[in-house]
Amino acid sequence: MKQVQFLDVGTMAFAECWQLQEKFFAEISENKLARRNGTIDATTSTPGKLIFVEHPHVFTLGKSGDEKNLLLSESALEKIDAQFFPINRGGDITYHGPGQLVGYPIIDLENYFTDIHKYLRFLEEAIIMMLKNFGIEAGRIEGLTGVWLDADKPHKTRKIAAMGVKCSRWITMHGFALNVNPDLKYFGHIVPCGITDKAVTSMELELGRHVNMASVKLLVKENLAQLFGFDYT
Repeated sequence: MKQVQFLDVGTMAFAECWQLQEKFFAEISENKLARRNGTIDATTSTPGKLIFVEHPHVFTLGKSGDEKNLLLSESALEKIDAQFFPINRGGDITYHGPGQLVGYPIIDLENYFTDIHKYLRFLEEAIIMMLKNFGIEAGRIEGLTGVWLDADKPHKTRKIAAMGVKCSRWITMHGFALNVNPDLKYFGHIVPCGITDKAVTSMELELGRHVNMASVKLLVKENLAQLFGFDYT
């Protein structure tokens, strides 16, 4: 059975967590290269990692994004106690903040399947399955990533989880952001994911109550293990 080390780091600044991702990515990459070069046993592998985190207020822009989708100046960012980072994932701009579950799987897809689209669908499915446990029916929109509510009703469609990943040598970084109990006003400072005609929502807004984050984490964690077929170390 494939192994993944789970780390719930609580609240961590985005830059610090990005460095942690890069460290784990390098470890897996170096191990993979050593196996191919025959310097270590070919059956030896570094376990993947799954980080769960909540970030202080931050906006991140993917490498294909447009900085104009951030609607704030540098001084305005300071006033709302937020940071901004252009980063090395795909996708456009998104927001991370307290009350949002951010998940970063750092895994070698060659241990599973070499299909980035399938990988994204698995991340989405883990969240869709969890939401169903809370009585929230969610789905997908063809041609777009993320998890959506009322995906078949354009005038009502709203996004509850965003995806943005990096994959190099089939090793993944970055991941998903699920709106559990965030302050949704922060999404008003951006054009989320560069999409102008669809709203953003949260579990709290949909259910009309504060949602227990620990319960959400447990279900998403279990769903990811089930879908990918790994055990946690």
